[in-house]
Amino acid sequence: MHGLIAINVLIFMLAIALLARWQRRGASLSRVVLAGLVIGVVLGGLMQWGYTDSAVLSGTIDWVNLVGGGYVQLLKMIIMPLVLVTILSAVTRLHDASALGKISLGVLAMLMLTTAISAVIGISMTQLFGLSAEGLVQGARELERGQAIIERSAQVADLTIPQLLLSFIPSNPFQDLAGERPTSIISVVIFATFLGMAALGIKRENAALGDKLIEGIDIVQKWIMRLVRMVIRLTPYGVMALMTKVVSTSNLNDIYNLLGFVVASYVGLALILVMHALFLMGVGVNPKRYFQKVWPVLTFAFTSRSSAATIPLNIEAQVDRIGVPPAIANFSASFGATIGQNGCAGLYPAMLAMMIAPTVGIDPFSLEFLATLVLVVTLASFGIAGVGGGATFAAIIVLSTLDLPIALAGLLISIEPLIDMGRTAVNVNGSMTAGTVTSRLLKQHDSMVFDSSDNELGEPKPV
Repeated sequence: MHGLIAINVLIFMLAIALLARWQRRGASLSRVVLAGLVIGVVLGGLMQWGYTDSAVLSGTIDWVNLVGGGYVQLLKMIIMPLVLVTILSAVTRLHDASALGKISLGVLAMLMLTTAISAVIGISMTQLFGLSAEGLVQGARELERGQAIIERSAQVADLTIPQLLLSFIPSNPFQDLAGERPTSIISVVIFATFLGMAALGIKRENAALGDKLIEGIDIVQKWIMRLVRMVIRLTPYGVMALMTKVVSTSNLNDIYNLLGFVVASYVGLALILVMHALFLMGVGVNPKRYFQKVWPVLTFAFTSRSSAATIPLNIEAQVDRIGVPPAIANFSASFGATIGQNGCAGLYPAMLAMMIAPTVGIDPFSLEFLATLVLVVTLASFGIAGVGGGATFAAIIVLSTLDLPIALAGLLISIEPLIDMGRTAVNVNGSMTAGTVTSRLLKQHDSMVFDSSDNELGEPKPV
C-alpha cells in the first residue's frame, strides 16, 4: 500500500515540476492554470478508476492536499492584511469621504440586483427541468444532514436586521484581523476605513506629518502586494491539487441519481454569467476580454469552493487586469464574499424553495409566492453575512421565512460539493462584476489596464 502511495505522489510531483518548468519559460499564468486544471482532472479520474483500495486513495490525497490545502491556507493568510492595507491606502488617496458612500452604495446595489435576477433564474430552472423534492430518497446521510440543518437554524431564528448591522461594527479589531467572527472581513473594511479617515484628519492638521504617514502606508501596501503576487504565482499547483482531490473523491452514482438538479443548477449558473456579461456590456466592457482576464480567478474559486480564500486573487485581477481602482476592488471583493452571493444566496435557495413548496401544498407558481420568494432571497443574501455558512444558511433563512420544512434541504448533500464549485465561481464573478460596473459608472476605471494584453495576475499593472 505504501509503495503505491509513493508512486502516486511521485507522479504528482513530476506534474508539478513540468508545470513549473513551463511557467519559468514564460508561459502566461492563465495557460499554466488551465494546464493544472486539466492535469488535476486526469490524475483524479485515474485514481478513482484505478484504485478500489480506499486506503491507497485516501493516503495519496493526504499528500496531494498538502499542496492544495497549503495554497488555500497561504491565501487565507494574506486576506486580512491585504484588505486592511489596501482599503487604508485607498481611503487616504480619495481626499473625499463622500466618495466612500458612492462606492459602497454602488457595489451593494449591484450585488443585490444581480442576486434578485439570480433568484428569478433559479425559479425558471426549476420549472424548465420539472424539479421537485417529492420522490427524493432520504437515506442515512440525508436524514443526518437534515437534522444538522434544523439544529443550525437556531443560530439565525431570532436574528433581526438591527442585530445584523450591529455585528458589522468591529469591537475588537485584533479579533477581526484573526478572522474569529463570520463578519470579520466586513469589520476589517470598516476599521480600515476609519483608520484612513483618521490619517486624512492628521494631514489636514499637520501636512508634513500626514504626508509621512501616508508615505508609510504606501510602503506597507507595496510590501503586502509583493507578498500577494508571490502567493498568486503558486495558483497552477494549488488548482491542480484541488482538482485532483475533487475528482478522485466524487461519488459518480450520487451524481447520476440527482443529475437533473446538477444540470439545472449549472444551466442556471451559466445564465447568471450571461447576465453578468450583459451588465458589463451595458457599461462598455467587452465580456470576452473580461472573462479572459479573470479566468484564473474563477478557476481557483471553482476548485477551492471558497469565496473568502479567493479575495486576494479577486482584488489583484480587478486592479491589475481590469483597471478597477483599489478602493472599489477591495469593497466589491470583501462585500461580495459575504453579501449578495449570486450562486449560493440567489440561485440555490430559490430552486430549493420552488422544489419544496409543493410538498406542503403550496402553489409555487402563484404570483404572491413568487414575488415573496424573490424579495426574501434578495434580503437573505444580505443577511447571511451576519451568520456565515454560505448556501446552507441562505437556504435556512429563505425556507424558514417562507414556512417551508428546512430539513428537506439535506436531500442534496451527496451532490453539494459538485454544485458548490460552480456556485462559488459565480459568487466571485458577481463581486468582480459589481466592482467593474461600479468603477465604470463612477468613471474611475483605468481603460489602459483593461486594454493591455501584457498584464498578468501576479505582475504589476502598466504605468
